[in-house]
Amino acid sequence: MMKYILTGIVLSIILISCSKSNSGGGGGPASTQPTNLTVNAVATTDSSGNVTLTAKATNAASYTIDFGDDSVQNVNSGTVSLTHKYPATGTYTINVTATSNSGLTATGSASVAIGKKLVLLWSDEFNTDGPPNPANWSYNLGNNNGWGNNELENYTSNAENAYVKGGYLNITAIKENSSGFPYSSARIVTENKVAFKYGTVLMRAMLPTGGGTWPALWMLGSDYATNPWPACGEMDIMEEIGNNPGVIYGTLHYPGHSGANGNGATTKTTSPNTTFHVYGLQWSPLQVQISVDGVVYQTVANNPSLPFNAKFFFIFNVAMGGNFGGTVDPNFTSSTMQVDYVRVYQ
Repeated sequence: MMKYILTGIVLSIILISCSKSNSGGGGGPASTQPTNLTVNAVATTDSSGNVTLTAKATNAASYTIDFGDDSVQNVNSGTVSLTHKYPATGTYTINVTATSNSGLTATGSASVAIGKKLVLLWSDEFNTDGPPNPANWSYNLGNNNGWGNNELENYTSNAENAYVKGGYLNITAIKENSSGFPYSSARIVTENKVAFKYGTVLMRAMLPTGGGTWPALWMLGSDYATNPWPACGEMDIMEEIGNNPGVIYGTLHYPGHSGANGNGATTKTTSPNTTFHVYGLQWSPLQVQISVDGVVYQTVANNPSLPFNAKFFFIFNVAMGGNFGGTVDPNFTSSTMQVDYVRVYQ
């Protein structure tokens, strides 16, 4: 099992600036304005995400602290000494505003790098032969009007389309008549079984071959039924199309960036159809990053206005044809995506 440990880094930056909340002759005596503001932030070395913050200023009566992770705290005291816990690895800027009794202010900031030890939250190692573990997975079935993409497959729960054998999940697309559609395949989901918010996802997989194949390892916002796509958000951690082999797509879909206008990037990967690669997602309140074999190639800044601050669940599938998959090779008979494991760390 891959282990990822990030150690805390201590950064203390003292910045001093002063601003008056009033202008002109009504600003009050200069002696009542906070001066000599110092801000220090020290991350603990236990990878807990805890930071000790101290701040003090001459003439300060209270402080407003923006921790840079969408949390703000007010302290009604002449000095600040507190501990704050960050939810995820990242570099955060803490902005402090000191206020005097007369309402004049001074501002300062400190940056701190947080390295949290990643603890395995959930995984499926696919070590038990048979159908995908029903405690983790269920099936999306049918063609559902091409799943919004004019796809050609019929998704089934047949053992030939989705099965675990020899330590691997196998999702196989087959050329056959399947409920009136020319291909059968499988689309398995953790909906209503496994969902989470933030963390690091690692999936080791080998992709199918053949023009028209469209394998995907992705996540969908759990509230899609009441917050319809794209408002619910979608994170495509890995997509490939058989008509353009070796090019891996990582894309986020959300309002203003949906469908063909998704916020995406690509990377070229060596032999993904004959060798295994690790497809990753690093997801925090600050950003969403998509990687292959530990190399990040897509980064999108996260913020409270985006849907990537709620729970998401997994979807693994192999589609055929459609708007993205393109023309299916007439000689295609069958091909399989194999997944060695999926792991979620927080």
